[in-house]
Order: sequence, then C-alpha cells, then structure tokens
Amino acid sequence: MMPFRQLSPADRLLDAAQNALTTVLGAPRAERRNPGLGIADAPLDTAETRHAAGLMRINHTGEVCAQALYIGQAAVAREPATRTHLLHAAQEETDHLAWCADRLRELGSRPSLCNPLWYAGSFALGAVAGLRGDGWNLGFVVETEHQVETHLQEHLHSLPAADARSRAILAVMKDDEARHADTAQAAGARTLPPPIPTLMAGMSKVMKAVAYRV
Repeated sequence: MMPFRQLSPADRLLDAAQNALTTVLGAPRAERRNPGLGIADAPLDTAETRHAAGLMRINHTGEVCAQALYIGQAAVAREPATRTHLLHAAQEETDHLAWCADRLRELGSRPSLCNPLWYAGSFALGAVAGLRGDGWNLGFVVETEHQVETHLQEHLHSLPAADARSRAILAVMKDDEARHADTAQAAGARTLPPPIPTLMAGMSKVMKAVAYRV
C-alpha cells in the first residue's frame, strides 16, 4: 500500500467533501472483486427478495455510516499512522459499499433515501471522536467494528437460504470488520466508557429499522 501524502486542513476538507459526494450520490468503485460474482443467483420469491433487499439496504447504509465515520476521524487525526489506518479501513469500506450496491441492483432495489442524513451524522460523530485524541479515535473504530460484526452475523442467519450471493458478500465483510478492529486494538485503541457503546447500539437500531424500509 502506498503511503498517504500529508494534507493541509484545506486539502482534508476538500477530500472529505469529495468522499461525501461519491459515497452518497456517486457510484463508489471497489478495488477488490465482488465475492458474489461466480455464484449462481438462485431464484427467490417475492417475500424473500424483499427481505434480502431490506437486509442489504441496511448493510449498504452501514457502510455509508462507516465511510463517513472514518473520513471524519481521519480529517482530525493527529498522528499520520492513525490517519493512514483510518483511510485504509475506509477504502475497504468502499469495497463493501460497492458490493452492497451491486447486490441491491441485482435484487431490483435501491439504497436508503436517508443516506445523506446518515452520512452527515456519522461524519460529525467521527470528527468529534477524533478530536478527543488518537487513542479514543481508534477505540471508536474497535467498538464500531464489533457492533457491525455482530449485526452481520445476524444477517447471515436471517438471509433467505437460497441467497448465496448476498451471503458471500456479508461473509467477507464480516472478516474485514474483525480485522479492522484487531488492527485498531493493536495500534493503541482505548476502551470507550460504558455510556458510549450503549448509545452507539441504540443509534444503530434506529438506522437499521429505517433503512430496512426506506
């Protein structure tokens, strides 16, 4: 991986704005091959298709939030190593975002209409977390990834049995999230105090309930 060049505050602002436009309005491109390619797309009935699309819309929105969170954290990160870690994680989240978008199209569905709001809120949350210092910054990564990993496991169980393409995508995403958490922990993440993980989980439940339908 090539090292990231040092950016001025103005550069970081422009970079964050470009990322927001690409993530919410554009078509992010994955650097890695979609794990679902090459797997037969088994027929699903109407209810199964609707349910699979709802779950993949949640996961797409989750990747929008993760992208915004990491870009917000990277924008205020104090150490170059922390910023590099966050931007590398954000790139892998871009892969996830593109894969989920591909699967939604295959299911005849679309991303959540609320994604601009989720992006803005997550970016602000990431920036606030980053201002507390890099240890807290990385602690936020660990907690975020653990919560995402948990809901991905739930979705792997909830997907229609025949939907092997969605399942292949989520399995790789789950492995990536676990690795991001382990890397952040090894880099010096601090454990978040009890109220914060609970609040994050509550916000996630609201997001999932809305994104499943809208």
